Amino acid sequence: MKQETLDKKIKISNDLMFYFYKHIETDINIDELADHFKINKFYMHKIFKEVFGRNIYESIKYIRLQKASNLLLTNKYSTISEVANECGYSSQTSFIRAFKERFSMTPNKWRKGGYKDYSHKILLQSPKAQASTASFEQIEPQIVKMPQQSAYYIRHRGYGYEKSKLTWQKIQTWIYQNELKDYMEMSLFHDNPTITPLDECHYVACIVPNDEKELKDQRLPSFNISGGVYAKFDFEGKRGDLLKLIHWVYHEWLPKSEYQTTTKPPYAVYHKNHYLNQDEEFAISFYLSIKF
Repeated sequence: MKQETLDKKIKISNDLMFYFYKHIETDINIDELADHFKINKFYMHKIFKEVFGRNIYESIKYIRLQKASNLLLTNKYSTISEVANECGYSSQTSFIRAFKERFSMTPNKWRKGGYKDYSHKILLQSPKAQASTASFEQIEPQIVKMPQQSAYYIRHRGYGYEKSKLTWQKIQTWIYQNELKDYMEMSLFHDNPTITPLDECHYVACIVPNDEKELKDQRLPSFNISGGVYAKFDFEGKRGDLLKLIHWVYHEWLPKSEYQTTTKPPYAVYHKNHYLNQDEEFAISFYLSIKF
């Protein structure tokens, strides 16, 4: 396959994924979507499955249920039916059935503490996270308004350290080839790794150039990281601590904060990238999209 053809498939698939996140509470019509992107519907399904390893309908359902799992914790006074409607489900019955199929428990049981057991099993998939002794109770997040940012990226499936390290080495090669001096290194988290099996999570390594100079190597695709209001968590740690930090943010800080998260994916800005240094230590700012 020509690189140009592959890049085009990746761009279309990522544009579709971002559309789903942005409009997840609406009734997403696939025929209208194909018209919107000026693409054959069957080809659209085919390339999306090639890129993400999951079909369009499964991805929409995953995003809806991911949003629901958070709303059940943060919207304490919303009924199950109201949460279902906010996540694009037209009936409470279909929502409960889908939620139970995804999380092996009812929304009501999830809300009453079942989420802790489920999330703990995800943490057990990472021995490093399981062994982490990091503490986060002293972190006081800042509430910040972030601009939209244009990023170049490489995406892969799975949260394995070696796979992510290889991706960052490719990014670093691209930086050298373009002679970039002023840029930010970021990770975008499409999937919530506290409720999605780690080998199913999509990891996105991003570079955000701070200058507008023309790039010599245009191989990497680009997309816009959404601006808006975020809670910013500054933290320094070592391999294994990041997953535990995200776990704490979603399931400890968020339910107590009276904020809701949105469907905008969270991201981390690396001030020190543990994938690119020998000591495997990092310093990050983790940004979680919120509303009050």
